[in-house]
Parts: sequence; structure tokens; C-alpha cells
Amino acid sequence: DGSHVLRAKIDMASPNLNMRDPTLYRIRQGPHHRTGHKWLIYPMYDYAHSLSDSLEGITHSLCTLEFEDHRPLYDWVLDELNLDSHPQQIEFARLNISYTVLSKRKLLELVKEGHVTGWDDPRMPTLSGLRRRGYTPEAIRNFCEQIGVAKRDTVISVALLEHHLRDDLNRHSPRVMGVLRPLRVVIENYPEDEEEELDAVNNPEDPSAGSRKVPFSRVLYIEQEDFQEEPHKKFYRLAPGREVRLRYAYFVKCVDVVKDEKTGEVVELRCTYDPATKGGSSPDGRKVKATIHWVSAAHSLQVEVRLYDRLFLKENPEEGGADFREALNPDSLVTLTSCQVEPSLKGAEPGSRYQFERQGYFCVDSVDSTPEAPVFNCTVTLRDSWAKIEKQNQQSKKSVRR
Repeated sequence: DGSHVLRAKIDMASPNLNMRDPTLYRIRQGPHHRTGHKWLIYPMYDYAHSLSDSLEGITHSLCTLEFEDHRPLYDWVLDELNLDSHPQQIEFARLNISYTVLSKRKLLELVKEGHVTGWDDPRMPTLSGLRRRGYTPEAIRNFCEQIGVAKRDTVISVALLEHHLRDDLNRHSPRVMGVLRPLRVVIENYPEDEEEELDAVNNPEDPSAGSRKVPFSRVLYIEQEDFQEEPHKKFYRLAPGREVRLRYAYFVKCVDVVKDEKTGEVVELRCTYDPATKGGSSPDGRKVKATIHWVSAAHSLQVEVRLYDRLFLKENPEEGGADFREALNPDSLVTLTSCQVEPSLKGAEPGSRYQFERQGYFCVDSVDSTPEAPVFNCTVTLRDSWAKIEKQNQQSKKSVRR
């Protein structure tokens, strides 16, 4: 490419016998991708590294383990130039997290090949991606403080990072109700022209957060998964003839099911409510086994929700020298466009975070969300569905070793 190098000759009597003719400058007879033809001579990284650290008054230069072999040259340059400031280079193991890759080169390939939408895609392990997804600085700092700094390469479970994220969001995120996959419910004995406002707690972890009013009416939306026409043995939510508690509201009982004539799909539930159970308890002492969330159809806001999962299906996407792209998770992003949320979220600011009760933690997307078309990103679920899978994998590995 028309390049030449200038090398420094080092006295072989030097204690740094592992350094022999290190490259200090490159002379490039061609255009540079940043400066064009303005310069022909460029310092190599190892040379510029030590000089820039010294000129900037750096006291400790922290590098990853692959720079350990470069430390003799780092020290030699500073010693030979007899500069006032001599930083100390210290090497440590890089951070490796399961179910992801952290190499900038590989992340660039994901961006260029369209596997993600950009460097700030909420699935990317970049600061802009984490921020857009709803990660908090406190969660990241707490995670880093726990894992510490090591001198040996290890892989940290992403579940630990998510644990710190849940812990921080649980203490600070307001609670709201949002239905991701709506199923229409009509309460037959509730007056058609009547509405009321019920008290809902903003954050049980923070009494100072107070409460809010949630509208209630004859027609509601609940989650499709909160109803089963033929419930299995351990399903305690709504089913024909069964009674459940609506969060902050009343006991309701399913009395009829309306289906689509062509597909046979359940499209509406007919229910009755007990006015005496307002607030969620029954004067006669009867109990229900489940509490479900809901929103009032007449007052809810339709929003888009983006459900994010692990970017890769394998704990180590590059295991055995495999192409990391082959381990990409095709379901790492699921977009739902007909979600219904309570009206308190109207005008929510980009970047603001909430807990959707019984669902997970969500934040308002800072790029695509608008007041007319709100977009919420799933930051993390309430529970780690991958923990069970990882435990099974570990048990399988132990069985193989035996």
C-alpha cells in the first residue's frame, strides 16, 4: 500500500530484551480515511499511547490483558524521553458477558449488515443502546462494583447485570397498568353510562410516591394469556364460571365467551362484577386465587411496545470458533402495535421509565416515540425466564462430565 515504517534501534544490553526494533512511525504514501493527504507520517499506537498519556497528565493507564506484552515499550519510550510525567500501565481482564459480543469489529458488522438498526439499537451492548433501552447508570455501576476487576478472562452472566437493573428499577419506577395483547371484557351488570376513578399505588417500595386515579368503566381490556377456556390444573386466572380480582377494582366472574365465527378465536368475554368487592376484598370473606391487571377501553391509550430479548441464543456465540452471526436470536425483537395502557401515560417524556404491573419494566423510546404515537421499549422482564434455561444447561454439563 506504499507504506513504510521507521523503527527504533534499542541497545541489546537493555533489560528489555523482548523488544527488538519496535515500530514507532508509519509513512503512508496514500490517502488516510480521516485526514486525506494532509499527513504522510503517523505515529503507531504504542508510541502515541505513552506520549499522549504523559502529556495529558495521566497517572494510571488501564488496559486489557493483550497490552501486557506492550508495556516494556510503553515504559521505554517514557524513560528514554525523560519526561516529567511517567504514567503506570496496568492490565486487567476485559469484561465478557454471556449471550453477547463486545468486540467493536463484530458489533460494526451487526450494524453494517442490518442485523440491528444502529449503534443505539436497544439490543446492542453500547452505552447509547443501554440508555435507549432504559438501563440506569446506578444499575451498571452496581454491577461493575460487584464483579470487580480480574487478571484472568472470565464470562459474567448477563443475568447478574439484569438483577442489578431490576433492583434499581424496582425502587424507583412508577407502577402503571398496560395490556400488551388485549382481550375485550364487557361487565354486563355494570351501568353503561357510568364511570369511576379508583385509587392505585404509584410505587409500594416508595410510600412518598403517593397514588393516582385509574378510570374504570363497563368495557375493559385484559391480557389474552389471563384467560383460558379450558384451564389446566395450575391455571388460576380467568376461565368460564371462575372469579378473579381486578387489580385495585372488583371481583369479576366470566359468564360467557364470544368467539369469531370464522376462526373460532375468543374475541370477547362477558362477565359480571360484585359491587361489594370494591378495592379488592369481599365482605363475606370469600377468596379468589388470582389478581389480574386491566385498563378501561374508553380511556386507554394505544401504544407500540417493543419486546427485546437476548441478541444471541448461545451463552458463548463464538464457541468453538463458530461464526457469531449464526447464533443470532430471530426473536430478539417482537413489535406489538395494539397495546393499551392507562391514561396516566399520556405525554410521558422520552427516556422515562415505568413498571407495567405483572409484565416488566419499560421506557419511552428516545428516538421513535412521539406524543401522537408513543413507543415503549421493554427494558427487562419482572422475572428472568433465562435463569431456568441456564440452570438446565449447567446441570447438563455436569452430567456430561460425570
